[in-house]
Amino acid sequence: MEVFFTCLVIFIVGLWAGMKIKKYGWFSKKRCRRFYLNIVGGHGPWSIGILRGHSPFELHPPEHIDNPIITGKDVDDMDALFVADPFLVTRDNAFYIFFEAMERKTNKAAIAYAFSNDLKDWSYGKIVIKEDFHLSFPYVFQHDSEFYMVPESSDDWSVRLYKSIRFPDKWEYVGNLLSGYQYKDPVIFFHNDLWWMFVSAGKNNITNLYFSKKLLGSWTPHPMNPVVKFDKKRARSAGRIFQLDGRLYRVAQDNSVRYGRQVFASEIVELHENRYKERLIDTKPIVGPGDEDWNRSGMHTVDLHRFNDHWIAAVDGRRF
Repeated sequence: MEVFFTCLVIFIVGLWAGMKIKKYGWFSKKRCRRFYLNIVGGHGPWSIGILRGHSPFELHPPEHIDNPIITGKDVDDMDALFVADPFLVTRDNAFYIFFEAMERKTNKAAIAYAFSNDLKDWSYGKIVIKEDFHLSFPYVFQHDSEFYMVPESSDDWSVRLYKSIRFPDKWEYVGNLLSGYQYKDPVIFFHNDLWWMFVSAGKNNITNLYFSKKLLGSWTPHPMNPVVKFDKKRARSAGRIFQLDGRLYRVAQDNSVRYGRQVFASEIVELHENRYKERLIDTKPIVGPGDEDWNRSGMHTVDLHRFNDHWIAAVDGRRF
């Protein structure tokens, strides 16, 4: 009788667990892989690499660089499950990449950096910004000879601005540029005497635009918001705004099939306080699933920079 009741309890618990798994999607490939990696201590799915090309629309792995250049195992001051969202800056003939480092235990990310003198050999620096909430997409830019960073802080319902007080390893919180909503992947740039900011919203299918006369001034929502509406192919930002032949381009993740698959570029045709228009420039993504293990399943961040006659891009790749 005791054995019977034990088996009955096991059966009922198993039935209940099966219903929960079906209802909440616990038994998914993503969760199984994450669980496996947490158990065995592996690093994935994201890592960071470098691409090169004579055009920002034709990028290739450089022959002299072994991608990925940074993985979760390189982070030595945190047990990092993976690294992603790279942003590249140069200073004093050296290269610096700031990126998201996902902590395995808390499942929340902090911002870290690595540095190199030749783009080939990279050394890990340290965690430079860590909050009680998740941080990612560390958009770094320079203004008046100072470095600033606007990471994604949607868990804090804000767009937070940080300033480097000792580059590259010491940053201080300056204040919130926007508050009250879960703004995703903010991208800031200065154009025609105004500061502009793209932020993503919704389920990766909406882009809103803001502008301000001062970086730390009052930010005004664009009257045409959302400037991208119900379009998962080009709503969520994937890197900084870049310029080519006097034209501005915005890169965005294509999440129409699944998250983190590929990146498309759109030309910003009109950018005014009362008008905005962009157009997708090609049906071909500028980056997407590659031929190597580190980016075989997709790519979702492209930070483009022009150096003399060629372009360099800090990118991330998804291996599963």
